[in-house]
Amino acid sequence: MAGNREYKSDVFSMLMEDKKNALQLYNAMNGSDYSDPEQVEMHTLDKGVSLTVRNDAAFVLDASLSIYEHQSSVCPNMPVRCLIYFVNILEHILRNRNIYGRSLIRIPIPKFAIFYNGTEDQPEQYDLKLSDAFEKPVAHPEVELTCRVYNINNGRNKELLERCPVLKQYMIFVDYVREYHKQEGYKNLETAINNAINRCIEENVLRQFLMEHRSEVVKVTQLDYTFDRQIALEREEAIREGLEQGLEQGLEQGLEQGKAELIRNVLKKRSPEETAEILGIDVSEVLAVKEKEVFGKKDQPGC
Repeated sequence: MAGNREYKSDVFSMLMEDKKNALQLYNAMNGSDYSDPEQVEMHTLDKGVSLTVRNDAAFVLDASLSIYEHQSSVCPNMPVRCLIYFVNILEHILRNRNIYGRSLIRIPIPKFAIFYNGTEDQPEQYDLKLSDAFEKPVAHPEVELTCRVYNINNGRNKELLERCPVLKQYMIFVDYVREYHKQEGYKNLETAINNAINRCIEENVLRQFLMEHRSEVVKVTQLDYTFDRQIALEREEAIREGLEQGLEQGLEQGLEQGKAELIRNVLKKRSPEETAEILGIDVSEVLAVKEKEVFGKKDQPGC
């Protein structure tokens, strides 16, 4: 599932493929009033640009490279990811330029924004910095990248959503899906999505877009929900099993054993990097548990 998520689109990125929508969001973010969508130069990464990296929306306008991401879960690694996106896009932009020459090559000013609409409570706006991920604190980092996170859930960043109708209508659609999914007892997800689409079309919310892309919207929304729910269930199950194991081992020993058991449970289905992200721990802890398990098996009789 994680691999599928890396390469697929979601509704937000589908909307941002339209230059008119990208222009509208840019104006809302920057207080500008550009009116010609053809001024927008798209640079969103896809399989045609990078076989391993894909981002939600990226475009150049007014000498700025805007890199916009949508997140339905909290991810502290967005600055690292945005750095990768920026480098890949810049490499594409400069592919026919001589960066070894004597003439200075101008590059667009990068701007990074994350639009969060997950169910975990988060501040209205906050910054994530690349230097937060450094192994050691640095007073004056030689490389820095800042992502501003905008919480676009109901009641948050109202002015931004009012300035950008497409973003506001996108969140109306998301809220309707959640509402109908809850009414269905968190079952029949496809029915809930179709009910939300029907209601949006009736209320003139993303009407043309949903009419033209209905089947794809249903598909990608199902993938989004399936992925996020799977992550949540794995986390809950791993924590529950780990704590149960820990309680059986005693308090001090149990906490350590429980944490290791938790890591092993998630590792059964995930890579070390994904396990660390799911559990919110450093990947070195995951690798230590994995290495200990491998060596433990080698020491067993008959191994």
